[in-house]
Order: sequence, then structure tokens, then C-alpha cells
Amino acid sequence: MNIEVRALTGIGEYRDAVRLQQEIWGFAEVDVLPVRLFVVCRKIGGQAFGAYDNGKMVGFCVALPAIRHQTGGLYLHSNMLGVTDGYRNAGVGRMLKLAQRDDALSRGIPLIEWTFDPLEFKNAYFNMERLGAVVRRYVLNFYGVTTSALHGGLPTDRCVCEWDLASPRVEAMLAGNPLPRPETEARIEVPADIATIRKNDPGRAREIQARVSQQFLEYLDAGLAVTGAERSDAAGVYLFSRWES
Repeated sequence: MNIEVRALTGIGEYRDAVRLQQEIWGFAEVDVLPVRLFVVCRKIGGQAFGAYDNGKMVGFCVALPAIRHQTGGLYLHSNMLGVTDGYRNAGVGRMLKLAQRDDALSRGIPLIEWTFDPLEFKNAYFNMERLGAVVRRYVLNFYGVTTSALHGGLPTDRCVCEWDLASPRVEAMLAGNPLPRPETEARIEVPADIATIRKNDPGRAREIQARVSQQFLEYLDAGLAVTGAERSDAAGVYLFSRWES
């Protein structure tokens, strides 16, 4: 692979990103981020990057500028990142996230946030153990029930990742020398075969989701944060600790 990551700037590139959304998630048109969003995103200070293999787009990400209600601080909300089949597990997602980070820091933006499905533990592990993000917020049914078969008709309960771009934790993680973990005070386990369960036993998948969501809300309300993740062939485990940013 000869992967190149670059900013998206033209209508044709935005259309390729729309096509990838439909290819990756199987969205109906109502759930697709349209070309218009990419156009506006670039004009208002957001981000849109594509990953290319010999000129073919194989991944993309898009982020919108945002303001924290409590402090007025500027950050970026990374709304979507996707990598097409055949290019996953090849570092393409990491390349896209690092491009987002480099661009944000060059403009004095200290924070990027995004949401992810807590049942998709591969993404959780990447966020915590490869990027150094933490989770302190959890939202029930964030996007509503979507048309994507990957979501299995379940509510879109989501963790909110906080990526403090220049923090010691993040810098150490990206350098391959992670800092010692804070003491673990609680754990949540998610089965590794959740995709199969979603497909073959949606009732059980909903029970697992409800249990995971209830535990997340309980632990986060108690002042804990997700600061680590462990995985095995059978399950993934979220690690909760006290966290002071």
C-alpha cells in the first residue's frame, strides 16, 4: 500500500466521501452526510481529509468546529471517520486521526472530540490505547435509530471521546511510551462477538447494550472516566479510573 492522506477541497472528492459512507455503513440517503456539509465544513474552519491508495479514496474523516458551552473554548467535533474494507487494520484510521491532530495543533485548537459505539470494542481500544483519548460522557440514542445494518436496529448509545491533543498522556501514547495507568476502580465487559450477536440474536444484543449503558452512566455519574481498555479473544474490558484533566 502507498497511502497518502490529504485535505479534501473539491466537489469530486466530497462525492467520493459520500460514496464511501454508503459503501462502509450501507446508509440510506437520509443518513448520509451530504456534499453540502463537506463544502460548509471547509469554509467554516472544519476538517475534511481523505486517505488515498494510488489515487483511489479508501478512507475519509470530517470534523466540525465547535464551542464548549461551559467555557467558550474552541474544539473540533470529529463527526465521521471511515475506512473501506480491505484497508482496515492497516493503520489508515490512525493516519487520518494524526492528520486531524496536526492540523488542529497548527491552528491552536487543543481538543478533538468524537462519539463511538461502546459495543464496538475494537474502536474503543484504538481510541484509548493507541490515541490516548478518555471518556467522561455518555449519550443515549445519540443519532436515533439509523438505516445502517451495522447498527442492527439498536439505539445509537454513544461514548464521547476527549482527545486532549498536546497532553502528556497523548504525547506519550503516540510516542509508544504510554504513561502508567491510573488505578482501576471499575470495569465493564463487552463480548467480542457482538457483531454476530446483533445479526443472529437482536434481543440479546439489546440486553447487552442496555446493561453496558446503565453501567457507563452509573460509573461516569460517580466521577470516574474510561482511561484504559483491555481485550482478549472473548471480550473487551473498559477500565474506569479517577481522572483530572
